[in-house]
Amino acid sequence: MKFENHSDNDHLKQESYTRRRDNENAAGKSTRASRDDGERTEKHSDLITGRNAVTEALRSGRPIECIMTARASEGSQRSFGQIIAMAKKQNITVKEVSPAKLDAMCGSSHQGIAALAAVHEYAEIEDMFALAERKGEPPFLIICDGIEDPHNLGAIIRSAEAAGAHGVIIPKRRAVGLTWAVGKSSAGALEYVPVARVANIAACIEDLKKKGLWVYCADMDGASWCGGDLTGAIALVIGGEDSGVSRLVREKCDGVLSLPMRGQINSLNASVACAIVMYEITRQRNGIAANNQF
Repeated sequence: MKFENHSDNDHLKQESYTRRRDNENAAGKSTRASRDDGERTEKHSDLITGRNAVTEALRSGRPIECIMTARASEGSQRSFGQIIAMAKKQNITVKEVSPAKLDAMCGSSHQGIAALAAVHEYAEIEDMFALAERKGEPPFLIICDGIEDPHNLGAIIRSAEAAGAHGVIIPKRRAVGLTWAVGKSSAGALEYVPVARVANIAACIEDLKKKGLWVYCADMDGASWCGGDLTGAIALVIGGEDSGVSRLVREKCDGVLSLPMRGQINSLNASVACAIVMYEITRQRNGIAANNQF
């Protein structure tokens, strides 16, 4: 009799444990689903979806990085004709992507079209010169030649703000713009550092040189990064993650600065290399003596 009661108690305990476990699992799934939904919403908070919303964003002049349309029938593509024409008139890239990609990014209510908006207004290069003048400093600019990773661009903007640079210049095409991920990676620096977009980096360098700036790029086979005079009006060019500084851009520069590589890997992350050279420029501009007694 005692044995049977013991068995009944075990059975009740097991049922109670099972119910508690199921409740915990359900709560856990609900929490994870909520977190996942929040992450999806947060990750794509710079997306504008649907024909009307995209059209109004274009009409308002809001900075747009690119427009994505779903691959579909010819008739469906014709329905985007006005939007595409508006985008091209504003020099905005239009990309054709799979419907599955749009579904993954936007959910199911995108109507076959979405725009990736900039999270911050772009500045003009003149704004950077004005900022330098207000601070009573020679201009100090960073030029990104084809940075495609948003985390790299965000980190460069963050380092630029900390090092006292007056602005960052990026190309309009074949490079990341001011997406949500860039803004997050900048850790707030995007609010303080002007970022300008130009159609042609090489032509931009020529214009900067005419305004009195010396332009150096960080690349291989150059002079020591700390061997020259970097105290005046200066622009530093950092190349893309894979290809580095393009040949034409390198030819337009006044000099090439290189970092010593002592390991087996022959290159640094773009944002890391940029930060190192930026701080050498900052050291010299602020008259901080180097300790060479090693």
